[in-house]
Amino acid sequence: MTAAAVPAASPASTGEQPGVRLARSRRNAELSLLLLAMVLVAAYSATIEANVLDTVTPDFWIPAATLGLVFVGLHLVIRWLAPFADPALLPAVALLNGIGVGFLRRYDLAQAAPEERENLATFAGTGGRQLAWTLAAVILAAALLAILRDHRSLSRYAYTLGLAGIVLVMIPAVLPNRFSEINGAKLWIRFGGFQIQPGEFAKLALLTFFAYYLVRKREVLSLASRRLLGIDFPRGRDLGPVLVVWMISILVLVFEKDLGTSLLYFGMFVVTLYVATERVSWLLIGLLLFFGGAYLAYVLGGTIGGPFANFYLRAEIWLDPFGDPYNKGYQLVQGLLTLGTGGLFGAGPGGGQPTLLPEVQTDFIFAGIGEEIGLFGLSALLVVYLLIVERGLRAALAVRDSFGKLLAGGLAFTLGLQVFVIVGGISKLIPLTGQTTPFLSAGGSSLMANWLLIAILLRVSDGARRPVTGGGPAARPAGGPPEQLHGAPTEVIRP
Repeated sequence: MTAAAVPAASPASTGEQPGVRLARSRRNAELSLLLLAMVLVAAYSATIEANVLDTVTPDFWIPAATLGLVFVGLHLVIRWLAPFADPALLPAVALLNGIGVGFLRRYDLAQAAPEERENLATFAGTGGRQLAWTLAAVILAAALLAILRDHRSLSRYAYTLGLAGIVLVMIPAVLPNRFSEINGAKLWIRFGGFQIQPGEFAKLALLTFFAYYLVRKREVLSLASRRLLGIDFPRGRDLGPVLVVWMISILVLVFEKDLGTSLLYFGMFVVTLYVATERVSWLLIGLLLFFGGAYLAYVLGGTIGGPFANFYLRAEIWLDPFGDPYNKGYQLVQGLLTLGTGGLFGAGPGGGQPTLLPEVQTDFIFAGIGEEIGLFGLSALLVVYLLIVERGLRAALAVRDSFGKLLAGGLAFTLGLQVFVIVGGISKLIPLTGQTTPFLSAGGSSLMANWLLIAILLRVSDGARRPVTGGGPAARPAGGPPEQLHGAPTEVIRP
């Protein structure tokens, strides 16, 4: 006689909804990946000490454990406030942030006298400050998740955020140089020992406004007036918003003396415009406007100087860094030599010479890390960045509302563009810009702004993956029948 088969427990019999099980599964995957990332950070720190100190101190694990506690705390906040968020975002960012802290600790060891290195305090120097900034940035990201329960609520404050973004961009330009200029670029607000880079926060505010504005105007901006070489070009009277943002970008280039920030602002607007309208012509117009403006600034810098002189100097260094390798071109030349010294596999964590590279803790941290982990290691870091951008774009595709699509797509592209600008600068693909590498470079402004960016992406991805409940239409399962649109709310669009 055989025993009767016992039916498997169904979600209804266990009292657990499928959505709850899915959310728990994603958060468990996130926690596992996060712990793996912290193990890699601890191994990186141990290897640095083994190469720099010829021993591994008993405290090598403390920075990684501290970071682990901070990130696990954020994981718990996500588990509570955004349970359906993408599980790959937090571990990927935590890995980059941890490697940045580890390299800055390695930089502190290189700067210390040999007899003082083994006893250098864990929380001292640039690495210790970066740990503190990481704690502040993660707390800020958690607070944003707690306050922003629905990404669509940002659209209510779009014009206020747009105005705030413009003000933040322009403040360094109008301040005297002693309060705003570092290394030739006027991007800072400096008072005493305090300094902040408002442009890092301005990009989030401006992007929110761009997303809202383009959702409202997308139908008008999608209209074409003529077709040229198979591409539909917009009407002339619709070029106004692009020209306004282009003028703001040129003003940033001229008065703040920074190509990277100018490219970042204009690029994120044009790409968001392309996503909203699906018109390739906007990309072509944007590229022509930006490169035309940059070339004009270069020509004017070579003739009349003045506010264009700094950009002209950067362009000249880019064109021929070895023409003056011990003075004007020294930083770029050292960066190229550092990358060349690293080769394919690098000198090993702790085996390089970061003190020979100017601004290695900020602008050139990617080159400093590359000397020690080589081309393969840098490629792995770029893949992690690519993963973050890809998950952001996936959230943009999955979210149901147009504002969320443009917001998430713009944020993901902005992060990718910033990485391109930095890597392009240190590899001599484009002129040096002075931008910081997201999550790696030392500095509180960049770290906090980029963690806020990740918090918004987490919120959008949570909204995209969350099952529709509360009397609304049920989420259509993958592969199911098409949605019935009768009874769905409609919107009248007036051009």
